[in-house]
Formats: sequence, structure tokens, C-alpha cells
Amino acid sequence: MSPSLIAAAHWIGPHPGFGWWFLLVPLFWVLVIAVLFAVFGRRWRRAALANGYGPHGRMNPGRQAEVTLAERFAQGDIDEVEYRKRLEVLRANAPLPPSA
Repeated sequence: MSPSLIAAAHWIGPHPGFGWWFLLVPLFWVLVIAVLFAVFGRRWRRAALANGYGPHGRMNPGRQAEVTLAERFAQGDIDEVEYRKRLEVLRANAPLPPSA
């Protein structure tokens, strides 16, 4: 065999191309992104639920009613006695949160 054929066989090898090693780098990054999304996605969803937002990003009706009541109190539309009375009624009639 000539030296050029030996060199070509050395560089090409029995299986030309990258082979299955080519899949390891993208697979690694896909796994890293999936793990990050799983960890931080869960934290963001829990924080949203704790702040009164439902699963679709909308504020729960009971929480929205409390926010509206607080805004009316801040604007001076209602006094403190009426605010506390209405807040107590809202919280007494609020549905129980789902168990974790």
C-alpha cells in the first residue's frame, strides 16, 4: 500500500463520519435544559400559586376581590371599618385551597 492510502485509511477509519459520538453533545445539552426547566418551572408555578394566580396565569377570583377591595380602601372610597368587614366576609366565603 502506498503511504497516502495508509494515511487516508488512518484518518477515515473503518466507520467514516462522526458516528454515535456526534449525538452525545446535543443530547447532553438537551438533558441540561430539560433539568433546568423542570427545576425552575416548578418553582415558578409554586410561587404563582402562592401569590394567588391560577394554573392558567389568571388571578383567582377570591384573590382578585381582595385586591379590588384593597384598592378601593387605598383610594378612600371606603373606610377602615367597612374594609375590614368586607374582607372578613370575603375570607369567610373563600373556597379552601387545594391540598399540596
